[in-house]
Amino acid sequence: MIYLFGIPNCDTVKKARTYLESRSIPFEFVDFKKTPPTTENILLWKAAFGGLPVNTKGQTYKKHSQEYEALSDDLKIAFICKNSSMIKRPILQKDKKVLSFGFNADEFKTSLGK
Repeated sequence: MIYLFGIPNCDTVKKARTYLESRSIPFEFVDFKKTPPTTENILLWKAAFGGLPVNTKGQTYKKHSQEYEALSDDLKIAFICKNSSMIKRPILQKDKKVLSFGFNADEFKTSLGK
């Protein structure tokens, strides 16, 4: 199963959804607002991302950066779970394998073969 994690009103997420839908690629959209990420999600994404999957250019990070940066890694993960808007998105995942962070049509094509 292919999963697309994100927030529905995010422009980048909208582009990724349109890409998948226009190619008839079945996927399940996981809305961070309705289904917050788990510690397991964050750890999987951390391993694939090479660090915590935080969008340091986003407004949520900028708003909470001082508080966030003062935390230990374990507390940062809990903070990200509660403040999922600070996650770099969308995240494209097939089963337990992360395929892409953000949206890039070429990366999606390579990862999905479409």
